[in-house]
Amino acid sequence: MTEPSTTHAIEVTINGKIYHREVEARQLLVHFIRDTLDLTGTHIGCDTGSCGACSVILNGKLVKSCMLLAPQADGAVIDTVEGLAADGELAPLQESFAAHHGLQCGYCTPGMLMSATYLLRENPTPTAEEVRRGIKGNLCRCTGYVNIVRSILAVAEANRARLTGTSAEGGQQ
Repeated sequence: MTEPSTTHAIEVTINGKIYHREVEARQLLVHFIRDTLDLTGTHIGCDTGSCGACSVILNGKLVKSCMLLAPQADGAVIDTVEGLAADGELAPLQESFAAHHGLQCGYCTPGMLMSATYLLRENPTPTAEEVRRGIKGNLCRCTGYVNIVRSILAVAEANRARLTGTSAEGGQQ
């Protein structure tokens, strides 16, 4: 009898780049992203799925990467916080977090940004209650969430204005 393999060859696409790697069967996706690929924006918080610091978007769904094994992501398309900025420019959501003080220590910020990105992809113009529900899987110990919600709502309002053809201040464009 041969012993079962303890490693797996996987292919993932992260932020548009394809990676081929050999991973241990027990390696968590968060450790694969951070340690193997050196994409350290995704944070490790609790390793129990409670805090949301490790949130990424996998095949269009928001997931906590500490709750998945790397081999489970074989063939997946993953978005991490590093993929939000384009051509050296922050995404509007990142700019809004900075402008509205939606971050303090920054530890929860990558997970919050990914949860908010997922929410805004699904619903570009969420209400305050929908924003609160959208980030409920993410813990922040610094901000009290008020400025995080405000940051996301500012992007939602800009989306609403763009979709309706009015300025964010309420006038016609």
